[in-house]
Amino acid sequence: MAKCESIGRYISEIYRMGGKFYSKAFNKFNIGSGQYIFLLHLYFNDGINQECISSNLNIDKGTTARALKRLEELQYVERVVDKEDKRAYRVFLTEKAKDIEEEFFFTLSSWNDVLSKDFTEEEKVMAINLLKRMTNNYKNII
Repeated sequence: MAKCESIGRYISEIYRMGGKFYSKAFNKFNIGSGQYIFLLHLYFNDGINQECISSNLNIDKGTTARALKRLEELQYVERVVDKEDKRAYRVFLTEKAKDIEEEFFFTLSSWNDVLSKDFTEEEKVMAINLLKRMTNNYKNII
């Protein structure tokens, strides 16, 4: 078998570096690298069903429940029993979460800037499109 560069290796390395970056940046809010993705999803989908969060992010229900519980303890989210399905929860951002939204997105943007600092705009778009295709390639086999 011929040796080749592994796409997965670089994706894994970027993921780990991103975790460190986010942990440091979000430390002042007590948000770990395991919770920020859920908060991000809620900024765009406030009031979404907890199960939908798991499905949309492709993260198992247990991990989602633990992350949301932590965000609830920190008073960034509130989980409310769904009126239509008493077994389900809807998740809402609190005022505390809304108060940090601008800085939260600035941090996300800063990480994108680090990763793409010497990219042209065309290369940035191409990188995003290639990563989306890789994600879809996986989704098409499961």
